[in-house]
Amino acid sequence: MALVSTRALVLQAFPYSETSKILRLYTWDHGLVSVIAKGALRPKSRYGGVLEPFTEGTATFYHRYGRDLHTLGGFDLLRSRQALGRSLAAFAGASLVAELVLHADTEEANPEIYESLAAAFDAMAAAGDADEALRAALTGAWTLISLLGFEPGTDHCVVCERPLVPAEPVRFDTSAGGVACVRCRPAGRIIPAASRAELHAMVRGRTPEEPLASPGLHRALLRVFLETHVQQDRPFRALPLFLDQMGATVPSESEAEGDGDGEAMDGAR
Repeated sequence: MALVSTRALVLQAFPYSETSKILRLYTWDHGLVSVIAKGALRPKSRYGGVLEPFTEGTATFYHRYGRDLHTLGGFDLLRSRQALGRSLAAFAGASLVAELVLHADTEEANPEIYESLAAAFDAMAAAGDADEALRAALTGAWTLISLLGFEPGTDHCVVCERPLVPAEPVRFDTSAGGVACVRCRPAGRIIPAASRAELHAMVRGRTPEEPLASPGLHRALLRVFLETHVQQDRPFRALPLFLDQMGATVPSESEAEGDGDGEAMDGAR
């Protein structure tokens, strides 16, 4: 058993008994770990109610090699991100990106994942409206998807491997995991060049500065990609909430005419 201290993000917290909590942390030095915070639910707990999802701090815990559950010794708060709890849209997005990392279920440390997750939380906490929260959430999700090894192809056809020109419309080939030219993918909804450029930017960690050309299309792209390539036999519990809350963004003209989330990827599978 070793006493370790590391930067940590709280991804999940739930009661273990009348007085204790189980926390799922993503740490800078040890990747994903589970700890028990004894006495955290007591009225006069030394943690003072800071052990909530999306908070960040320096966690000290007794690391037991070969064990799945470790004992928390202390948690020095760095950021509470309380703003995420005041916006349903931001909370839904933060819950989804946190669940993405939980799905990875790896103890390997990855500073890029840590920094991308923290940056996504901060961007959603600072979002001024649902549209801004959606862009921050989508960017965080696609960035983490790429870092976890599931990056979709966005600059070439995933079927014939031909490089795509910037103004070229495409379709999404879900099973192949990326965009395809219309010759290789003759059926399915067209993804306009502007939406492909937005997706390309978000996959590489760059948040679009302007409102998305087609928010419903982006929600649908993320949904089908997660369901096909990431979730396996563990459906994302935060995904329905994310789709419901982010569906409140103002629709584009094409969406207003009937291309909502449910229809956006018809034929993409």
